[in-house]
Amino acid sequence: MTGIAPFLVLLAMGVGWGLTLPLAKIAVSTGHEPYGLIFWQLVVVVMVLGPFSLLRPSRPRIKLDRRHVALFVTVALTGAILPDVFFYMGAAELPGGVLSIAAATAPMFALPIALLLGNDTFSWVRIGGLALGMGGILLMVGPEASLPDPGMAFFVLLVLLAPALYATEGNIVAKIGTFGIDTMQTIVGASTLGMVFALPLAFLTDQWVDPFANFGAAEIALIIAAALHAVVYATYVWLVGQAGSVFASQAAYIVTATGVVSSMIMLNESYSMFIWLALAVMMLGIFLVQPRPGRAMTAILETEDRHA
Repeated sequence: MTGIAPFLVLLAMGVGWGLTLPLAKIAVSTGHEPYGLIFWQLVVVVMVLGPFSLLRPSRPRIKLDRRHVALFVTVALTGAILPDVFFYMGAAELPGGVLSIAAATAPMFALPIALLLGNDTFSWVRIGGLALGMGGILLMVGPEASLPDPGMAFFVLLVLLAPALYATEGNIVAKIGTFGIDTMQTIVGASTLGMVFALPLAFLTDQWVDPFANFGAAEIALIIAAALHAVVYATYVWLVGQAGSVFASQAAYIVTATGVVSSMIMLNESYSMFIWLALAVMMLGIFLVQPRPGRAMTAILETEDRHA
């Protein structure tokens, strides 16, 4: 793929992913709680990516064993269920733009975890990016005039657990590999197992969501967000294969900017100067923390199987 095409795909992918952030806030606007939303989100992901994964002629054909089940459990818990619980809890309380900036912190968490696990090497430049990322967080939660309500600071810190878990997921898989299966199979397998976890949790915690009972804006937003996530993830996998992981990782800027701008438009939000400054500082931090070519840090799709 040459010319302007990779950039157009990158732009479309980043915009699509960014739109899922205000859509998530709409999904919780009527009181829907995390586990019920997570179950239906995973259902949509499996419905969209499952057939694609099964019908690809180039997919690895292997027999799944206990290692793969353990892999699916790890990815389901650290890449879907737990981070989405914290994200949806925060989405119910925080402006969409703040959610977008908080979601951009995954590379900040990924770097120290990668250093601890030996997935990456020390760099003062990237440590500087990490410091800027922390500065962006402080600009969101520190000044009293930053958030509409100072009490929201707690939910910002709660939402930060989501990108921390995503970073943990990516680093664990980068360390152990995927045991001969590819990224798409990993995501479909983990999402299927995640459905098995989320369904009883939704009933046991009285968080079950029946999207057909009062089908409206919240339910439509959930379906669109889940479908967008599945499509852009598949696009991300394809783009990494075509243009490389470092090029594809530049979507982080577009996702964050789209999340902030689309929240202003879709949710009629406005932000203090501290939020805009936090966005600028976070963007610079992401630029400095970005992985070098050949380094797999923040996503499963950037890993190679080391134990096939």
